[in-house]
Amino acid sequence: MALISKIKKIQQGLLMLAKNPWLLNHILADDSRWWQEIKTNYNFQKPLPQVRLDTLFPDFSETLNCFSFLGGGSLPTDIALLTGLAQKIDNCKYFEIGTWRGESVINVAEYAGESHTLNLSREEIKALGLPTAYAKLHGYFSKENKNIQHHYGDSRHFDYAGLNQKFDLIFIDGDHRFDFVKNDTEKVFQFLTHENSIVVWHDYAYNPEKPRPEVFAGILAGLPKGLEENLYHVENTMCAIYSPVKLATQELITPVKPSHVFKVKIEQRFLNR
Repeated sequence: MALISKIKKIQQGLLMLAKNPWLLNHILADDSRWWQEIKTNYNFQKPLPQVRLDTLFPDFSETLNCFSFLGGGSLPTDIALLTGLAQKIDNCKYFEIGTWRGESVINVAEYAGESHTLNLSREEIKALGLPTAYAKLHGYFSKENKNIQHHYGDSRHFDYAGLNQKFDLIFIDGDHRFDFVKNDTEKVFQFLTHENSIVVWHDYAYNPEKPRPEVFAGILAGLPKGLEENLYHVENTMCAIYSPVKLATQELITPVKPSHVFKVKIEQRFLNR
């Protein structure tokens, strides 16, 4: 679901900008409008405070065994955040909204006791006018893993209550427009969380240094009242996180002067498909 929205919006946006370059001013103004919404309605005068990865995971070090470096996915640090959190929770129950190729869930499933992922069905994707080849790629890495349960449907109408269970770690990575983020956040906290659940939102930021205000506003609109102080932006990721316990933070000051770097090893493996 996440990539569907991105592709359609990018295609439409590029076409409109090519014909009308002056529309760029409206895009910038749209972000300004969302920031004003956040300041006025939710009393956030700044982006979320940042928490460092090594605050969440002392001696942070993660290995991802499935990462394609292709479009529409997460940063390696985004998925490493999820795998790190899953390892901290005994027999972790994981649920995500937005499967795409299945990179996030296939990596988390290595450590989680139970993994679930929700996405539009192939028929629903095709009904949006998107190619069959694209629809078939959803769950590409995850669909054959028997430890991953694939659920299908629109996240606005999906029967979360019918799952009849709570989850320890939840990843929201569906459509990133305000109404969808608000809906997904509301439903997750209403039906899927318990008192110790951790919730992660993808694309809280355009990049690790630039928050995305429409998504931020959607999170705040859907979050139960009183939980705002437990929201954080995880440094070096595009993710926001809700933690049931308070975390040590720092302010995002851009451009960022690096205080640490990551060691990256890239090893290519070929798939027999």
